[in-house]
Amino acid sequence: MGKDKLRRFAAVKEFDNFFEPALKEDFPLKGNWKRDHFKNDNPIVLELGCGKGEYSIGLGKHFKNKNFIGVDIKGARMFIGAEEAVNNKMSNVAFLRTRIDFITDYFDSGEVDEIWLTFSDPQPKKPRKRLSSPLFIERYKKILKPGGIVHMKTDSDLLFEYTEQQIEEEGYNCLELTWDLYGELPENIDQVTRDIFHIKTHYEKLFTAQGATIKYCKFKIHGAQ
Repeated sequence: MGKDKLRRFAAVKEFDNFFEPALKEDFPLKGNWKRDHFKNDNPIVLELGCGKGEYSIGLGKHFKNKNFIGVDIKGARMFIGAEEAVNNKMSNVAFLRTRIDFITDYFDSGEVDEIWLTFSDPQPKKPRKRLSSPLFIERYKKILKPGGIVHMKTDSDLLFEYTEQQIEEEGYNCLELTWDLYGELPENIDQVTRDIFHIKTHYEKLFTAQGATIKYCKFKIHGAQ
């Protein structure tokens, strides 16, 4: 690990918006994020595999009446988002360092209102590890409230086709789905929604610079047959 990564990893642990729970240890914020950290009763939105936290920060700026938590295993990357949130006094944005495999250890039943999957690893050789696979969806079901929404934004044809197939096979309630997000945005779309879709992560900037088409869908998983 380079010196700058080590510096960031050490520094981020001092932020009061960054959490790194020990494994196999009861996490006191589970079921208590609103009361004990955010100090409000606003909806909780997760960005899973958040990287530098660009979406968590961007959404937090647009929606002051929602709480956002970026989740990733790379603490040095999250330093960037955590530092920006601290510097801008964004009390509605936090970061959690953990593997997404253990997400149910840190959130209680029905504690989460929405989940964003932003440019997740398509896992070409390991479909079970895709963040829209049944393995992960079952975890989301445990923490999402009834009617909670899952959003996906990706450049990957493989991941998006797989996700569309899962939606159809599992009977999830698909609310929106497009294979060309920016090409199909209605001209009369409201400005807030337009701004949200144009929040770009580090990876999206790389992919679009290479000519990639961005896909998007949102769906509800509760009540699937």
